[in-house]
Amino acid sequence: MVKNKTIYLCESCGNEFSAWSGRCQACGEWNTLKELKVEKLTSKAGTGGNVEISNLSDVVVSGASRIKTGISEFDRAIGGGIVPGSIILLGGEPGIGKSTLLLEVAGKIKKTLYFSAEESANQISMRSKRLGVDEENITLMTGSEVSSLTSQVAKDRPELIIVDSIQTVYLETYDATPGSIVQVRECGIYLQQLAKRSGIPILLIGHVTKEGNLAGPRILEHLVDAVLYLEGERFSEARILRNIKNRFGATNEVGVFAMQEKGMIEVKNPSELFLSEKQDSPGSVIAVALEGTRPILIEIQALVVPTHFGYPKRTSSGFDLNRLNLLAAVISKKTGLNLSNSDIYLNIVGGMKVNEPATDLAVCASIISSYKNKPFKKDSVFIGEVGLLGEIRKVSRQKDRQKEAQNLGYCLIENIQDLSDILKNLSN
Repeated sequence: MVKNKTIYLCESCGNEFSAWSGRCQACGEWNTLKELKVEKLTSKAGTGGNVEISNLSDVVVSGASRIKTGISEFDRAIGGGIVPGSIILLGGEPGIGKSTLLLEVAGKIKKTLYFSAEESANQISMRSKRLGVDEENITLMTGSEVSSLTSQVAKDRPELIIVDSIQTVYLETYDATPGSIVQVRECGIYLQQLAKRSGIPILLIGHVTKEGNLAGPRILEHLVDAVLYLEGERFSEARILRNIKNRFGATNEVGVFAMQEKGMIEVKNPSELFLSEKQDSPGSVIAVALEGTRPILIEIQALVVPTHFGYPKRTSSGFDLNRLNLLAAVISKKTGLNLSNSDIYLNIVGGMKVNEPATDLAVCASIISSYKNKPFKKDSVFIGEVGLLGEIRKVSRQKDRQKEAQNLGYCLIENIQDLSDILKNLSN
């Protein structure tokens, strides 16, 4: 027997509630509970449903090895290749290059089913010709009803399925518009079951909100096996493919691309890309950030100018603002530099975002260099965490960072024990 039931689903964390309230009791967000009508199937208790039970030691691991796309930076980000039967969600801002990247991936696989609900066949064909994609490998479906994939998958048996995008497809069995919390959730569950049942991996493109989070209920991120974000400044060619969830490998791995006229071009040496236009000027400092297992040299720029208001301004791009305020306070305390009357602007060049403490010393060095209007030696690199007492602490994989810096012709300044030692290394 079928009963109608009304629940309230939090679009931020995905938790369900029987009654509406202004604030989600699970995550604390306000005005995120949305009404959802579902059909509850009631049956005799104890039937068990369609459940398989086996001893874990008797389970035979089946399935082929990872599918290599031939795009090494993409394979690196997802842990060495696409796992058969997995479902992967790719998010990013509009125009960042999500569809471009996955269309290039589609052309590298022997047989790909590309399901597009956003663009027409003519639009996709124009892009593929511009990118030089092998179109013979791609079967294109345009439409929005996602259940039509089942018959096509059984007919073609592709090696990879791409859905562009999860916010524009729908299931006709649910009375809701595409992109609604109901459709995103149910389409996600449907595609997850299709991937596990068929053993064919599925790549989903997801939209993001103005806050930079994936749109739709948080349950969508729990359903998938891996979540990738494509990051970068829209007016910069650098693109960072970042892995924030991976059930089959390490997280926080990154792939680096350059957006050019011919599409996404792999960057084999990201450090050269981020340092290609570096100038030896006051406020410019080189740091070594660890992205996944890869050390990358980045340029940190600081601008310190007298403030024109009673309260000094602090602005950062690609670096945590609270951490910047803390480091500015430590500099003032331990070096005697008066930053209370100065505005500080900090930028990580190339659209990179860093949040590890290993860049603390470089941030402090760039601020001191700009304040004193004196540069460091052009081959200088700063690595270290700064404590509240002004001491410099060692960081994880210090030797790997030093080796990467030396390979590119840079030298680590090792005679810095606390922040006051930075002043001794400024050029006269």
